[in-house]
Amino acid sequence: MTGSAGDAAYRFDDGAAYERFMGRWSRGAGEVFLEWLAPAPGACWLDVGCGTGSFTELIVDRCAPSAVSAIDPERAQIDHASNRPVGQQVQFRVGDAQALPFAGRSFDVVASALVLNFVPDPELALLEMVRVARSGAIVGAYVWDFAAELSPTWPMRLGLRELGVAIAPTPGAENSRLSALKTSFEHAGLKDVTTRSIDVTSRFSDFEDFWISQTPAFNPIARKIAELAMNDRTRLIEAVRAKVLRPDGSVEYVARANAVSGRAPG
Repeated sequence: MTGSAGDAAYRFDDGAAYERFMGRWSRGAGEVFLEWLAPAPGACWLDVGCGTGSFTELIVDRCAPSAVSAIDPERAQIDHASNRPVGQQVQFRVGDAQALPFAGRSFDVVASALVLNFVPDPELALLEMVRVARSGAIVGAYVWDFAAELSPTWPMRLGLRELGVAIAPTPGAENSRLSALKTSFEHAGLKDVTTRSIDVTSRFSDFEDFWISQTPAFNPIARKIAELAMNDRTRLIEAVRAKVLRPDGSVEYVARANAVSGRAPG
């Protein structure tokens, strides 16, 4: 997804780098989210903001859907997703979450994974998700808990702050709280709105694997790090290493996503 005009730095236009950056985290959170959502088999799905297709692939593998459509505004993401094996089973297309290219009441399940806070107008996107949902359909989403600084990049963000480096807030950070997600879904007219948090643990073979995957060029955090003087960069690496490195040399830590779901009105 692309960030708001006020934060154009968030442009996820490198599919391969984004998959390495977020794929394992997305799958970890997505597995728990789908188990919690408990959709019926044979449903017609829409994945809003599908990115590289990691969550879309989980839908196909875990939920026995009758059909799946998926959109993302970035052509690079859609091209990457379409070239996965799941591309043979999903209709991937470039599209805007704020103006979904589908007729009303077309889907049994409408879901959005790690996206809503990055949409310029998340309230409009949510209204669009409700519009294309059939009566009684499941509408659900999950986002990283940016408000609590528990996204997968928290070790770098915390390390930079300890060095006194100012870091701009992530777009829509305050809207990532459980209470804010619940309020948004209720304001959109959804019924039986429920929420939950999802803790995800990811492991990397070593510190270099972690560092490379979590500092892609499109990430503003990586650009902040690149601006540091060499001695400050060394201090940052040592501070982050102390937070995430295990005795065996691997890296393991926890990130948290907040999830919300509701039922479309009749």
